[in-house]
Amino acid sequence: MKVRPASVIEWASPEQVEFFETVAGLARTLTADTRERDPSSTFSRRAWDRCAEVGLHGLPAPEEYGGSGADALTTIVALEALGYGCPDNGLVFTINAHLWTSVVPVWRHGTEEQRRRWLPGLCSGKLIGCHAATEPDAGSDVFGMSATARASEGGYVLNGRKVFITNAPVADLLIVFARTSKGIGPIGITAFMVEAGTPGCSVTEMDKLGLRTSPMGEVALEDCLVPESAVLGKVGRGAEVFQTSMAWERACIMASQVGTMRRTMEACIGYARSRRQYGKPIGKFESVADKIANMKVAVDASRALVLRVGWLMDQGMDAALEAAVAKVFVSEASVRTHLDAVQIHGGYGYMTEFEVERALRDAIGGTIYSGTSEIQRRIIARGLGL
Repeated sequence: MKVRPASVIEWASPEQVEFFETVAGLARTLTADTRERDPSSTFSRRAWDRCAEVGLHGLPAPEEYGGSGADALTTIVALEALGYGCPDNGLVFTINAHLWTSVVPVWRHGTEEQRRRWLPGLCSGKLIGCHAATEPDAGSDVFGMSATARASEGGYVLNGRKVFITNAPVADLLIVFARTSKGIGPIGITAFMVEAGTPGCSVTEMDKLGLRTSPMGEVALEDCLVPESAVLGKVGRGAEVFQTSMAWERACIMASQVGTMRRTMEACIGYARSRRQYGKPIGKFESVADKIANMKVAVDASRALVLRVGWLMDQGMDAALEAAVAKVFVSEASVRTHLDAVQIHGGYGYMTEFEVERALRDAIGGTIYSGTSEIQRRIIARGLGL
């Protein structure tokens, strides 16, 4: 009987396994100062730049535009490896946000001129992207937005306010969603490519509980004039651009969480073997061993759910229902895993000296971003005909 290697993903092709190990190896060397940067919410541009060594910033984009041309499954492999090797969950989240809110929509909806102008820089990591959709009164109901884009001589004048925008403080390109005409829900919304520094577009940093090393900000649009060439996709059809972003984001963003959970599980195994109480390793106590066994179940189940979504996407199938299932399961499993990790580490788990408490804070965001768990359950119910 063959012995399966424990350090790799058994289901992957040899090429994908090699890529996993390459990305994980790089990820382990990216940063050693996350704990020091966390209190001040400091983003590491140096670590971001190093990720270009394996093409992470443009994974699914075509090679002709500077991307890696990876299919969905290979992209998921790489992002799991990044989450597994890199303790800076904020950096990992920033890369995900960049991919799904900028690289993918420009690739899928941009004109040839827009692709040639923006994708090489976005894919190389020289440029950072974000999209601005969420508003103070339009969170889960994103298409209830009130930001406006009024046609004017030479282009459009944007006005409105966007919040919780990941990457906004460091972004070179903001994809802004605003209403070009009155409508209900997604009707009448248009996507615009706004270059950072455009007069009338300003960004203010926001502080948050977790993922603190991933920059987040509020975007204010005050008579911000952009040219007609800034329209991404078709006028009034910006919802299609947004849905494209969400389809990839909800499908792939949890892959990094799978890697993070695996890293946490392995840290708990090591701690449970070395930490002794009452004359024996704490891993010999069922209350501890059961928690780690549950982590193994969560990691393997989460990986299978995420991979299913990637496989469906590569087959050209609609994976909205399956992506919602993966999103809600993995995000909630990650919170449970990290709560148990804190408990296993006891007092040390509660201290910032260990990365456990920070990983828990980072995991909580997964139940909110890219559509809350409640929204995912609505999608699932609708997919079941309810």
